[in-house]
Amino acid sequence: MPFLSTTLARVKPSPTIAVSTLAAGLKAQGRDVIGLGAGEPDFDTPQNIKTAAKAAIDAGKTKYTAPDGIIELKQAIARKFARENGLSYTVKQISVGTGGKQILYNALMATLNPGDEVIIPAPYWVSYPDMVLLAGGEPVLVACGIETAFKMTPAQLEAAITPRTKWLIFNSPSNPTGAGYSRAELKGLTDVLMRHPQVWVMSDDMYEHLVFDDFKFTTPAQVEPGLYGRTLTCNGVSKAYAMTGWRIGYAGGPEELIAAMRTIQSQSTSNPCTISQWAAVEALTGPQDFLEENRRVFQRRRDLVVQMLNAAQGITCPTPEGAFYVYPSISGCIGKTSTGGVKIETDEDFSRALLEETGVAVVFGAAFGLSPAFRVSYATSDTALEDACTRIQTFCAALA
Repeated sequence: MPFLSTTLARVKPSPTIAVSTLAAGLKAQGRDVIGLGAGEPDFDTPQNIKTAAKAAIDAGKTKYTAPDGIIELKQAIARKFARENGLSYTVKQISVGTGGKQILYNALMATLNPGDEVIIPAPYWVSYPDMVLLAGGEPVLVACGIETAFKMTPAQLEAAITPRTKWLIFNSPSNPTGAGYSRAELKGLTDVLMRHPQVWVMSDDMYEHLVFDDFKFTTPAQVEPGLYGRTLTCNGVSKAYAMTGWRIGYAGGPEELIAAMRTIQSQSTSNPCTISQWAAVEALTGPQDFLEENRRVFQRRRDLVVQMLNAAQGITCPTPEGAFYVYPSISGCIGKTSTGGVKIETDEDFSRALLEETGVAVVFGAAFGLSPAFRVSYATSDTALEDACTRIQTFCAALA
């Protein structure tokens, strides 16, 4: 339509939301559908957090707040960074947004000029490139395949940097692969960044608490203190605390950048939901024991899914270090035909045929920038995962 912005033509709707919508539509028609597309824990928000939210309502804490968060939440976030990441931030260096996505978007809007480049390792979370495009920048996608365990190497990072590079968006553990960078692997990247002082780091640490086996989480400014002054360390309560719908994300970074992000937010959404902010205070300062309990559940589910998918013909499924996703390759399925007559030429063909013929909803790899693969979210019950993986095995075995 002629009155719509030309900027809109640079972006596309979220493929993960599209898959969830399609699966919901089939369910509404009475189909037996197992949704493995949503990146959302199936646990309920802990009771102490819900109680704190109710108490905030009863206490009349229902008014506007400062655009980027109440002081009590910023103080709790600063203590969290110091306690868990060894990073020292004042409240003036903390921004609170309506979910982690707004934090990232505000930072890009506040810093990008036309022609500025943002390095994004692929596979990537679907929103990264589109947010860069909306902010007027140019995403530079770096393919990080199964041969490097979906991790960017120092040589790849060095080759991607140009005089126009402004940001590296870094996500560990990763959505969609679950890949986590060890401290040594991260040090290799930070050594490169230290040679390029014009490049800032946007570290998306949303899955920090969901790590498995003996993996130890670290974040860039923690590994290389020399990057502290040009790193935005981003996080939120959505995944670890099962608070996706509460919509609270946050970040610590240089005061000048945080002030610029505050300006963007003050003229767009203004403050995040006041009740959600008080709930987040309790999340970060209250009991943390359930984090380990949930982590063990996710690790068990990961092991189940990896084992069952690797037993499917034509699929190779690496074992991720964290998050609640796996990203199996379907290179052995390409070129075959399903029992429903669908020629599998792309991972989107595979995912659509899988949904239509078996009722299993996954997200195709092209949505994340690396094919042929698909993403499974195992943030659902063991029973549903076993059923879904059995259906995937049957679907793959029937390909001819």
